[in-house]
Amino acid sequence: MKYDVIIFDCDGVMFDTRWVNRLYYNHMLAHFNLPEMTDEQFEYSHSHSAADAVRYLCEPHNIPDEDVLDYLRNVNYAEYIKHMTINPELKPLIDKIRPPCRTAVATNRSDTMPKVVDMFTLAPYFDKIMTALDVKYPKPDPAMILDIISHFHVEKDRVLYIGDTKVDEQASMRGEISFVAFQDQSLQADYHINALSQLEAIIL
Repeated sequence: MKYDVIIFDCDGVMFDTRWVNRLYYNHMLAHFNLPEMTDEQFEYSHSHSAADAVRYLCEPHNIPDEDVLDYLRNVNYAEYIKHMTINPELKPLIDKIRPPCRTAVATNRSDTMPKVVDMFTLAPYFDKIMTALDVKYPKPDPAMILDIISHFHVEKDRVLYIGDTKVDEQASMRGEISFVAFQDQSLQADYHINALSQLEAIIL
């Protein structure tokens, strides 16, 4: 066994959420009579925490913070979660590698992650789940990764992280752990894969 702890990013790896995230943020922009997201705005929002994404989208338009917070407090995100598509290879892969591997999630999602875990029955598949609410700084800061390493009492060279964005690439580099780029050959990584099932050959 080459790695003891496998860390997964959520959006883009465990789930296909691009359409859902675009819909979510476009609804918010429409509420404030703003145009739909550009591709550049979407790429930023898709990989950063919700707080950073909302700030990025709204600050240039001088929308008061309290108005944005009031809108977000009243959004029923469950209506969006049900449209998320889980990667069909995720649970079968984890069934094969755990144990002896231990599995974790490091995601820039915040208070929506518990809802995702419940709706898709993910709790039995992960030993540790870290969100943007659990650390002072979200990814690309390596705080989540370092907390997971500390939690499992393992050496960094025994940890593997799977992500799909530049933010994930930077977090793994700063955390000094091996990185698997998922479906993006442009990312700097130790490994590149197009399907989660390919991880088994890397791990074992």
